Amino acid sequence: MKYRLAAFADEAAPDLAGQIAAMRENGIELLEIRGVDGENIDRISDQKAREIRKMLDDVGIAVWSLGSPLGKIGIGDDFAPRLDSFKHSLELADILGAKHIRLFSFYGTTEIDPVLERLDCFIEAAAGTDIILCHENEKSIYGDTAAKCAEIHKALPQLRAVFDPANFIQCGQDTKQAWELLSPYVEQMHIKDALPDGSGVAAGKGAGELPFLLSQYRGEVLTVEPHLSVFAGFDKLETEQKTKMHYTYPDSRTAFTVAVNALKGIIGGHQNG
Repeated sequence: MKYRLAAFADEAAPDLAGQIAAMRENGIELLEIRGVDGENIDRISDQKAREIRKMLDDVGIAVWSLGSPLGKIGIGDDFAPRLDSFKHSLELADILGAKHIRLFSFYGTTEIDPVLERLDCFIEAAAGTDIILCHENEKSIYGDTAAKCAEIHKALPQLRAVFDPANFIQCGQDTKQAWELLSPYVEQMHIKDALPDGSGVAAGKGAGELPFLLSQYRGEVLTVEPHLSVFAGFDKLETEQKTKMHYTYPDSRTAFTVAVNALKGIIGGHQNG
């Protein structure tokens, strides 16, 4: 399968021009838009969204998904403003041409009922649109392990899954076992790997079983989310010190390129295998 690559390009640069440059350098045509010029995507204005859309259209880049932080609040926090923010995000998705919005399942509860109640409010607000809502597994939220994510998807079949291997590793969850439970629900895959201690590494360098997951994934789009360690003084270190920090990079642009190339290497091995 020939994959199309998307990316959280705000990990390469905070400004849109820098994000576009990093994407073009690395041959990426889709953007999972999360932050632009210091603002979370759910907080930008309609006018700002139109400006972003024009800049992206001019260079042939499309928005694949809104990487919103919606659902990353405590279960006891005031939900009404978040629902308003979600409704605004639906408008932004329409302006930007995105077909997906990422969601999370709230902090501070082990009870599924209040989680489902709030997620269902998002689903109802999106009814009648062509937007696909996708829940991402994340440490410390309700849907952190595969079993809890599966509970959510069984109860709310309209809600699809974002499968994030590194986030599962950080919860002590085996990613192959997670895939067995969640593969029927997976709509998106975030390419992010981690060591057993939870520290982020390039795809294929950690415990995420990325080659296996790509061999099973039937989607067409893969989203690079580097989450790699950046140390501004890296270039000034002695060779021995650099060797000890071999998963650390001198700047965000370098880390972004390393992450993209690692994924391309796995794809090449998978296609040639």
